[in-house]
Amino acid sequence: MEIRLEGTGGPEGWPVPGCPCASCGRLAPGHRRPSSIVLDGRVRLTDARPPAGYVIRETADGREITGPDGGRLLYAVGPAGGSPGRDADAPFDVVLMDLPDRPERLGDLRRRGRITPATRIIAVHLGHRVPAESELARRLGFWGATAVPDGTVVRTASAEEAPRALPRRTLLLGGSRSGKSEEAELRLAAEPEVTYVATGPSGGDDPAWLARVRAHRERRPAHWRTVETTDLVSVLSGGPRTLLVDGIGTWLAAVFDECAAWPDGTPAAGHRAALDRVADRCDALTAAWRGTRARVVAVSDEVGLGVIPATPAGRLFRDALGRLNQALARESEDVALVVSGRVVPLPF
Repeated sequence: MEIRLEGTGGPEGWPVPGCPCASCGRLAPGHRRPSSIVLDGRVRLTDARPPAGYVIRETADGREITGPDGGRLLYAVGPAGGSPGRDADAPFDVVLMDLPDRPERLGDLRRRGRITPATRIIAVHLGHRVPAESELARRLGFWGATAVPDGTVVRTASAEEAPRALPRRTLLLGGSRSGKSEEAELRLAAEPEVTYVATGPSGGDDPAWLARVRAHRERRPAHWRTVETTDLVSVLSGGPRTLLVDGIGTWLAAVFDECAAWPDGTPAAGHRAALDRVADRCDALTAAWRGTRARVVAVSDEVGLGVIPATPAGRLFRDALGRLNQALARESEDVALVVSGRVVPLPF
């Protein structure tokens, strides 16, 4: 089956005519025309009644099309309809998907075997929900997908897997509300199996904290598994898998609690012993991070850019977390700073 992508933009294209946003302002008019896809030079993908030889099923995964030659295509744009696709069905050769909308659909399809390494994944319905083409390309690299120019022709018989940017250990640093957690989730959104490791406190009855935890939970894909623990050494030592750790700062605060290391009038000798226990826990975490066989993305607070904390406890925690961030960064293939939702790579 030959697939001609006459246009790959959203309903109004990208840029949207007359739109004053920064995303549209970066592009020349007509950069991506509204999505228009033709099969075998004669069948428009959105046709309600395809000619003989084409089989179309409307499922919760999207519009599934099998061509006369047996090639299989999934078009996943807009709200899903119908029953879920059967996991036992043959995988797709090509997937055309609105990836900026719900990249986690890729992860679910991979988990169920409907997308394999041989499936070619192409982003369509592109528009100003993405800040720029460069940012689109960066995200698609994590998801194993590509964006092709308008007019591109692909064939189901010659699908090729896109290279995926998958460093084994990633450390994302940022200040409060910088977007670091969203960036971590974005990087793993298309993975088939992810364990989200929450290291923060339960929140008790604090409405603000409970609302924040709920927002994080609702943002995560439904098929992800969640583990709440401060035993990161055991988690990192658990064999090959994909982990999102959020975050290192809350883990360290819990360790200070467990080791009774906050300055509270404890005699100097006892406090030094408590701080030694914290240091031992940090060393153990760094060793586990160095030796892990998992693919892991961890979020931590960048504490070196703000004002000097007013309290001894604050200064103690800042120094300890700064040292731990440095140790983990030395053992990471990928480190980045997230500032106002923008990602600044920190290469060696």
